[in-house]
Amino acid sequence: MEAVLRRLLVGGIPLEDEEFMTPPTSVVIARDPSVPHAPIKAQVLTMPEKRQALRNALRYIPKQYHAKLAPEFATELATYGHIYMYRFRPKAYPMKAYPISFYPASSKHAAAIMLMIMNNLDPAVAQYPHELVTYGGNGSVFSHWGQYNLVMQYLSTLTDEQTLVMCSGHPQGLFPSSPNAPRVVVTNGMVIPNYSSKEEYERMYALGVSMYGQMTAGSYAYIGPQGIVHGTTLTILNAGRKYLHCNVLSGKVFVTSGLGGMSGAQGKAARIAGAVAIIAEVSQSAITKRHNQGWVDVAFDDLAKVVQAANQARTERRAIAIAYHGNVVDLWEFLAREDTPFIPELGSDQTSLHCPFQGGYYPVGLTYEESNTMMGAEPAKFKQIVQASLCRHVAAVNAVCAKGMRFWDYGNSFLLESKRAGADILKADGTFKYPSYVQDIMGDIFSLGFGPFRWVCTSGLPSDLDTTDAIAADVIKTLSETPGLPDSLKLQYDDNYLWITQAKANGLVVGSQARILYCDAVGRSTIAQAFNAAVSSGKIGPVVISRDHHDVSGTDSPFRETSNITDGSMFCADMAVQNFVGDAFRGATWVSLHNGGGVGWGEVINGGFGMLLDGAPATSSRAAAMLSWDVDNGVARRSWSGHPYAQMVIQNEMNRQPNLTVTMPVAADDDLILSQTF
Repeated sequence: MEAVLRRLLVGGIPLEDEEFMTPPTSVVIARDPSVPHAPIKAQVLTMPEKRQALRNALRYIPKQYHAKLAPEFATELATYGHIYMYRFRPKAYPMKAYPISFYPASSKHAAAIMLMIMNNLDPAVAQYPHELVTYGGNGSVFSHWGQYNLVMQYLSTLTDEQTLVMCSGHPQGLFPSSPNAPRVVVTNGMVIPNYSSKEEYERMYALGVSMYGQMTAGSYAYIGPQGIVHGTTLTILNAGRKYLHCNVLSGKVFVTSGLGGMSGAQGKAARIAGAVAIIAEVSQSAITKRHNQGWVDVAFDDLAKVVQAANQARTERRAIAIAYHGNVVDLWEFLAREDTPFIPELGSDQTSLHCPFQGGYYPVGLTYEESNTMMGAEPAKFKQIVQASLCRHVAAVNAVCAKGMRFWDYGNSFLLESKRAGADILKADGTFKYPSYVQDIMGDIFSLGFGPFRWVCTSGLPSDLDTTDAIAADVIKTLSETPGLPDSLKLQYDDNYLWITQAKANGLVVGSQARILYCDAVGRSTIAQAFNAAVSSGKIGPVVISRDHHDVSGTDSPFRETSNITDGSMFCADMAVQNFVGDAFRGATWVSLHNGGGVGWGEVINGGFGMLLDGAPATSSRAAAMLSWDVDNGVARRSWSGHPYAQMVIQNEMNRQPNLTVTMPVAADDDLILSQTF
């Protein structure tokens, strides 16, 4: 297997391989029923644009193969609304993260990136693996399989004096650089602002010229639903503290929707938090996948049985994840009925409403299959049905909240798309009835500098992950015992110490041997340096460190990550762009900058990084510098907007780092402002 893997990764697009080139088009483009597939796209291109899309695809192929492949690519476009180049999807080796030593790379840093790419496309990890979609309905790694093969070939030959430039899935080429430069620079969907609309996205994606990378899909840093479990656990725990005034969620019910990609984390997170979770999901394959992984306990398609199971668990104060195979609107309307005495304490939603009309939201009244057909065949009608469904959805949520439930938007554009649909989602003053979870729950955590730090053990050994868990736990425990530590920071360290010490028992690994841990600048830097020392001593193999873009500094998103920025700058994207640039020249192995992610194309700018800890002495200093910047940039911005937690933390950081000087705000007196005449 290792020899086959090496041969195919080095070979590029396999145009001379009989295994790839012999099967007829009808066999090649027929979708494999063993995995979930992306919905068929609407035909949004004009005839001249369809011809351009075909030209764009054939650019990757030598001229002598055009006559054979042009009809096939045209058939794909006509059948699926996109050219995926299914013919070139590798079948001779399982798609997964292999140990770093398996990869035929000149640079160990390039080998680490190859590992991360293949993990993003692992069928156990990816939402629609054959369409190269990792999560979120349209969060793509590449636009088509030709790009995948070409990127792997480039990474096989890339040296530590070259940088691979990636433009929305397209490998522009290898360019001379230096050992201190990133090995890969990624941009996804960076469209001129006036053209950054959903309609333009669908057209550009069909043309093959741009791509929605979500957050960690197109930046090769997804670690499966574990990546969102920790944040969701913290959200639910802190929602309980804020709304229910309790630290223990035993006997409390949380109702939500989605078990596909990132939303698949909700059952596991609620169970870790001790709650009873009811999660609606229209896709049976998604429910089966999560049940097989142990992330869902039971599933029903009968609402009465769902409520009965939840009520029993509530009475027994037993944590459980219950999947409802059906539409979330039916669930909410059942709970809203006057003859349903069952009232959940907490509610949210994780449908992928950043792409509501292309498979991100399945409307009530249509089956899963009917929706998948209609969204491609009758997009205008489907849009109307989706918006009518959202109006019913919101009305039912409003009714359950009137009974006493607390609801929040989970950063998935639920509020925004409900408003656009004309739903009853606004208060009299024009603001939303419900808060964003960052605005109301997680914003304080970000202002304290805590966010989703991640790492992947490239050896593939569970024992290496155990060792890194122990190292991280020791660091967090030591930091939590710092004399004079403010209670607000100690609570974060204590929550995260509990998380990391229970992580293995919670069975979180799907795909690569990876872990997530919410941590601040000093914690991330200290952990990274300790990991690098362990690599240097031979205790563990090389480790990739990264983070979710949904972090302190990585994302400018007015309806999510920066929704608690109140100085009027929540729509400004300087922070995310500065983060991308700053990480690049402070030692990141690869960096990425994306349009879209979470709340949708045109609604957010976000970026991320990956860094290989290879045990070299210089790596420790680079990691410390980059990780401090990567967090402090966002804390400084939050401090400037007036958040007291951020002001406290950035002052601490200036005390810790003599070379750090941050402009601090001077607050004007409210009476003075109010006395002025304009």
